[in-house]
Amino acid sequence: MTGIQGSLFRGVLLAATIMTLLAASSFSADILTLRKQAETGDADAQFNLGFMHAEGRGVSQDYAEAVKWFRKAAEQGHAKSQYCLGVAYTKGLHVPQDYGEAAKWYQKAADQGVAEAQYNLGNFYYFGKGIQPDPAQGATWYRKAADQGVAEAQYNLGLAYERGRGVPQDYTEAAKWYRKAAGQGNPKAQAMLGNAHLLGQGVPRDYAEAVFWLGKAAEQGLTNAQYNLGVAYADGQGIPQDSVQSYFWFSLAASRSAGENKKKYSDARDRAAKKLTAEELREARRMTREWEKSHQLK
Repeated sequence: MTGIQGSLFRGVLLAATIMTLLAASSFSADILTLRKQAETGDADAQFNLGFMHAEGRGVSQDYAEAVKWFRKAAEQGHAKSQYCLGVAYTKGLHVPQDYGEAAKWYQKAADQGVAEAQYNLGNFYYFGKGIQPDPAQGATWYRKAADQGVAEAQYNLGLAYERGRGVPQDYTEAAKWYRKAAGQGNPKAQAMLGNAHLLGQGVPRDYAEAVFWLGKAAEQGLTNAQYNLGVAYADGQGIPQDSVQSYFWFSLAASRSAGENKKKYSDARDRAAKKLTAEELREARRMTREWEKSHQLK
C-alpha cells in the first residue's frame, strides 16, 4: 500500500530531501554526539537516529531501534517520525500490526503536510483500512498528496475520477491526473493515459499519442500495456503495421501473466505467429529473449 519495499521508511522523504538530510551535519556528526542529542529529547536527532538505524547508515541496521526513536520523536509532534511510526504499524514492524494505530499516526503526519502520509491516509479512507471507509475523504487526501507531486496519489485520484468513486465521475479530470503521474514515469498511469487516448475518453482520440504512452508502460513491463501495444502494431493504429512487433509484445505480455490474461495474451501471440514467415518468427523470438534478459523480473 505504501509502496515502500526493502527500505521501509525511505518513502517518508522525497529524493531531494533525502540528499539534504544526508548532507546535513547531524548525519556527518559522530554517532555518539547524535545519540546524546537524541537522548536529551532533540526530536530531529531522534528522527535522524531512527532513520540511520532503519537504513543501516553509519550504524547497524536495527528496526527495533529505529521504531524506538521514531516513537520518541513522533510523540513530540515530529511529522516525519509520525509517518514512519504509521509505516511500522502498517507493516507490523517490531510493533503489532494495527491499521487503526497506523491511521492515527498517518493522520497526525498528514495534518502537518507529509505527502506520503497523506497518500497512505487516502488509501486507508478509500479502502477502509483501520477506519470506516470514506471514499470522499480518501480522494481529499489523495488530492493533497497529488498536489505535492506523489505519483501514486495522482494515479489513484485519476482512477477515482474515472470511476466516480469519492468524486464526481469526470474523464477529463481523470486524464489530467493520469498525465501528471505518467510524466513522472508511473507505468499504470501511462497505460491508463494511453487507453484514454485510444478511446477518446477525457482527451481527444489520438492513436499516435496512445501508442506513445502505451509504449512507455510496456517498456516497464506492464502486461496490459504490452498487449494493447501488440494490438496497435497488429492493426497499424497510431504506428505502422508490424507483425513482428505485434508478436513480440504479445509474447512478452503472455510470459508475465497468469490465469485468463495469460490465455488471452497467448492466443493473441499464437494468432500473430501465423502471419509470420519462419525467418520473421525467429527474429521475433530472438527479440523477446533479448528483452527478457535485459528486463529481469525482481
